[in-house]
Amino acid sequence: MQHLFLASRNPHKAREFAAMLKAEFAVEDLREHPEIAEVIEVGATFAENARLKAVAISRQLPGLVLSDDSGLEVDSLGGEPGVFSARYSGENATDEMNRRKLLDQKAQLAPGASRAARFRSVLALARDGEVLAVFEGTLEGRIIRTERGEGGFGYDSLFQPDGLAKTLAELSPKEKNAISHRAAAVAQFRSFLETADLRD
Repeated sequence: MQHLFLASRNPHKAREFAAMLKAEFAVEDLREHPEIAEVIEVGATFAENARLKAVAISRQLPGLVLSDDSGLEVDSLGGEPGVFSARYSGENATDEMNRRKLLDQKAQLAPGASRAARFRSVLALARDGEVLAVFEGTLEGRIIRTERGEGGFGYDSLFQPDGLAKTLAELSPKEKNAISHRAAAVAQFRSFLETADLRD
């Protein structure tokens, strides 16, 4: 089993990655490394932020580092909250505050405004300060008017994937991990590993 550092302190993300990669990797996230400073996400895109974090962390920790930047894009809001998904209502925003702002923003639009949205995840794999590869996954769906479900995190209780009657928050972790934007990006990561030579 290969060791993999996850460039995140988000416990929800860490659990999802551990569940999806446990057969191949021992995943360790940054909660085990309080000495490492937070990487400021100044990129204009998910890919830029993922690269920034992967490079910065891989310069401080040995071996492979996987960084994820992900969020929600709502078409009728011009792609918001996008890269600001985690801090949509401010730097110290909670998931609840962000969901409330999203609903408030949607309520200001015309009644027939599109509810189409997607979750996007971009992964960057790095070692020794160099990006080895970038992977991207999306999950298309729609924003519902009221929250449903107790599971998940972030905007999951407001997002209903295309083709499903449930929100992400109403799915089991196993069900969510089978269809999510992050799962799609991880599938590309796995395919890359099958052909890449990552020996030091």
